[in-house]
Amino acid sequence: MMHMTFYWGKNVTILFSSWRTDSWLSYAISLLVCVVFAAFYQYLEDKRLKLKNMERAKKSPSSTIETPLLIPILGKRNLGKRFWLGLLFGVNSAIGYLLMLAVMSFNGGVFIAIVVGLMIGNVLFRCDEEDEDLSLDNPCACA
Repeated sequence: MMHMTFYWGKNVTILFSSWRTDSWLSYAISLLVCVVFAAFYQYLEDKRLKLKNMERAKKSPSSTIETPLLIPILGKRNLGKRFWLGLLFGVNSAIGYLLMLAVMSFNGGVFIAIVVGLMIGNVLFRCDEEDEDLSLDNPCACA
């Protein structure tokens, strides 16, 4: 039966019907995996933003005027770097959606594990003073 409200217990199905926990050991290991994946999500987001900022820093702000509709798609930018940035964005987005779906198992322990993992990842990878403005430049949540 699929729960539609939060519940507490060791019996949970996470993401796939084959990923079921039926003992406290398997539940604890699953929660640890959720913590690690949530922290890894923050690590990838940090790397993606730093790469994007390096690309932005290489451009001279006074030499070009950027208008969003007039930016050349196949222009002077290196397509290899754009490909890797796009791939990193896609992998990071997929991990984020998988974390969201895991929370939608409505198990309280899974929810707490993912929030703790995101907090750990934020503290370890995203709390640099010199990189504070990386995500502030764009108000979009997925920038």
